[in-house]
Amino acid sequence: MLWTNLPKRYVIVFLTFICTCVCYVERVGFSIAYTFAADAAKVNQSTKGTILSAFYYGYACSQVPGGWAAQKIGGRRVLLLSFILWSLTCALVPVDPNGVTVLIIARLLVGVAQGFIFPSIHTVLAQWVPPHERSRSVSLTTSGMYLGAAMGMLVLPSLVKFKGAQSVFLAEATLGAMWALLWFKYASDPPRTEHPKAAAAGFGESTLPIGGFQKVKESAQIPWKRIILSLPVWAIVVNNFTFHYALYVLMNWLPTYFELGLHISLQKMGSSKMMPYLNMFVFSNIGGVTADHLITRRILSVTKTRKVLNTVGFVVASFALMALPLFRTSGGAVFCSSMALGFLALGRAGFAVNHMDVAPRYAGIVMGVSNTAGTLAGIIGVDLTGKLLEAAKTDHLDLSCPESWRAVFFIPGLLCIFSSFVFLLFSTGERIFD
Repeated sequence: MLWTNLPKRYVIVFLTFICTCVCYVERVGFSIAYTFAADAAKVNQSTKGTILSAFYYGYACSQVPGGWAAQKIGGRRVLLLSFILWSLTCALVPVDPNGVTVLIIARLLVGVAQGFIFPSIHTVLAQWVPPHERSRSVSLTTSGMYLGAAMGMLVLPSLVKFKGAQSVFLAEATLGAMWALLWFKYASDPPRTEHPKAAAAGFGESTLPIGGFQKVKESAQIPWKRIILSLPVWAIVVNNFTFHYALYVLMNWLPTYFELGLHISLQKMGSSKMMPYLNMFVFSNIGGVTADHLITRRILSVTKTRKVLNTVGFVVASFALMALPLFRTSGGAVFCSSMALGFLALGRAGFAVNHMDVAPRYAGIVMGVSNTAGTLAGIIGVDLTGKLLEAAKTDHLDLSCPESWRAVFFIPGLLCIFSSFVFLLFSTGERIFD
């Protein structure tokens, strides 16, 4: 009864929140399960980096096609197909650290499937959510990523310890199948709005052909050249790259940092290991509510709101990242990583919502373009970190030495400062694509 009484857009936003939550349980879960199995098999850090980064190659390949598919056949259908594909892959693939080829292929498939998800979500939200609710809707949806990561960090190390690494894959596949059933039952395509102001802002615009004049209008060509040459779009792209570089490096290598850098067992850390991602969940929603408040009360323009939140988030995160290797206790490392990820999540109320500001009708396409850059950051950052750590060992530095990790955390810290300046200079909150 509760589902039927809620406005449909609230149901859609809540389901997309659960969607991102489940996706990040899967990503964190693989990192934990594979790290456990690989360390037991004495796999070197470079090989670990290759396996952990394989997901992002597939993810990068499907970002723009994901936006295109959501534009053509609807984000609702694409999300359902994506979940079915990656859930089946998780259920069928064994966690064997010596089966490198099988693991790489499996991670590529999961990456391709999950690459369709975020462009599709942005297409769905741009259709369902009115402009004055977009910041908090997108922030709530994306905060599911961080709650999923927090839950994964809290529960999955114990599951690996008592049931083995394979149990994580089966649990993830079950969660994916359950979400797919909920989405199939409760999701629907949006109604069209006749309200002129809402239509002008892109609310209620279906991206699917309907008929008559609307068919001609909706099937118009996507302005690829204008999108690629747009400086505001590039401001989003650069910040998406930096955000995901920092996030994916921490998500994939924090378990190794705790285990080998600080000699602290994840199982013995209790609930503290989930704090960085729980902090992201809280700060993401604070950012969304703050942004909508500033905009609806006309305290700041949309452009200034996006720039302020983006700058504060990225600058504070940069200092926390660069301070991280200086702290040699679990409490210090958890505090710094929580500050870094929390303020990065706050910054998402700047650049991450900006897709729907500048191009509500093409939000999925612009998200696909910018998320491709974010995925390249995962490929580069995760793989580069493995090579930096192997190089440190070659130079006779123990991984428990702070110098071994300094470059790992300084690179995303410096990228945060650079990206905040790019967004200040080139971003806008105005609609630039009709």
